Amino acid sequence: MRTHRIAAIPADGIGKEVIPAGLRVLAALAERSGDFKLEVTDFPWGSDYYRATGKMMAEDGLETLKGFDAIFFGAVGDQHLPDDITLWGLRLRICQGFDQYANIRPTRVLPGLTSPLRAVNPGDIDWVIVRENSEGEYAGHGGRAHRGHPEEVATETAIFTRAGVTRIMKTAFEIAASRPRKLLTVVTKSNAQKHGMVFWDEIAAEVASAYPTVRWEKELVDAMAARMVQKPASIDTVVATNLHADILSDLAGAVAGSLGVAPTANLDPSRKYPSMFEPIHGSAFDIAGKGVANPVATFWTAVMMLEHLGETAAAARLMTAVEQVCAAGIMTRDVGGTANTEAVTDAVCAAIRGANLG
Repeated sequence: MRTHRIAAIPADGIGKEVIPAGLRVLAALAERSGDFKLEVTDFPWGSDYYRATGKMMAEDGLETLKGFDAIFFGAVGDQHLPDDITLWGLRLRICQGFDQYANIRPTRVLPGLTSPLRAVNPGDIDWVIVRENSEGEYAGHGGRAHRGHPEEVATETAIFTRAGVTRIMKTAFEIAASRPRKLLTVVTKSNAQKHGMVFWDEIAAEVASAYPTVRWEKELVDAMAARMVQKPASIDTVVATNLHADILSDLAGAVAGSLGVAPTANLDPSRKYPSMFEPIHGSAFDIAGKGVANPVATFWTAVMMLEHLGETAAAARLMTAVEQVCAAGIMTRDVGGTANTEAVTDAVCAAIRGANLG
């Protein structure tokens, strides 16, 4: 029997609700399969840990996590703590510490859900957004000077390296090549940012020569946002910088029905370090503790984690179960349903076991 070691980090807000829900679903899958098992270790890191220790995670946290096959992450953010402390102290520390440079965000309108866009047909939205996840606008370079004075200044320097841009382009081209349409849109802002963004365009053209089966195009980020709303069927695979893809992928989740159904994988494609899988929605502390958080994003994230671990049959079974539950109308209120987190989780577990949801 195959064994996979999973580090579970619920962290903040609704992460403490959806990660346990995801672990229940994964346990049901492992039981149904009989071919693999998950050894899960929970870590209490996050904002509560910070209040108790002054740190968002243990000092030796990265060294501890190295021994796991994957990280199942909830959300980070606390209304009583600065975002730069929470984000940089936990999520970004893991992403950058483990060189998880490829952030992959698939988007589809699941059965039973409705896009807020008018006249969207089934299949019009079927995208994969590839986000550079290690540098760019979130590199953390910059500073503050003359604090409190009229001449106070703040700088935020985006960092684009040939190695970093090349490897994310290769990842995006490979994903595009694996999909039926073999179409890649490279998103930049090279009309206004003549250094880093032109650099992106140049490297895209260089990498494209190695992927003759992929049709690729360039799009400015503002035009891309409009295109996602006005011509969603024209899009397939997208690659963009850390900031641009962060924004576009949130828009993608919204046009697919809700951020509550949007998954994410933070990958180290070299597999030198464990990759991290998290729902896109954030800590959502306005609904935390109410039992109404949508666990579907976490379940879809678990699908991506299972695929990464090589459990493709279990991944497909889970995705089918999620689609069956959504189609049956067992959904949380953010997507027009009346069910709570527990009811959706119960229904997905039942679907995994083969129960009739009708």
